[in-house]
Amino acid sequence: MGGQVSGADAVRRNRELQRRLYGEPLGDRLRRLLGALDVSQAVLAVALGVSSPMLSQLMSGRRVKIGSPVVLGRLLLLEQRIAAGDAGSGPEAVARLLTEVREAELRNDYDLLRTVAGPEELAAAAAALDPGFPSLAGLLRRAAAGG
Repeated sequence: MGGQVSGADAVRRNRELQRRLYGEPLGDRLRRLLGALDVSQAVLAVALGVSSPMLSQLMSGRRVKIGSPVVLGRLLLLEQRIAAGDAGSGPEAVARLLTEVREAELRNDYDLLRTVAGPEELAAAAAALDPGFPSLAGLLRRAAAGG
């Protein structure tokens, strides 16, 4: 059994990879959103544009990466809007916010990145990521330069 990895070991490894990619495990980030919005995983999945099983796999660490830049963009946009206090109060305000995020016109990866950070911040993030994640750093540099 020398080369096999247990399920628990795989989840630990995946969470560590998520920490490196996203700053922390996605389960932590998504649970914060669920708590702030007081919605179910299924409702959040619809707003992000991902299936409920996929969201569950990301949260549990059974899956490492968000496969779509648009889904990641919606996650970042939702986090940003909540941090700005845009969630409002009550289920109707939350429903409006989730609809806005789901229907947000996410023109391209670069535009999306520029919705959450300015050119200087994107360039600094690129420099920080370059040693371990050169392809992500390149994407950030292109976004910082205006696409």
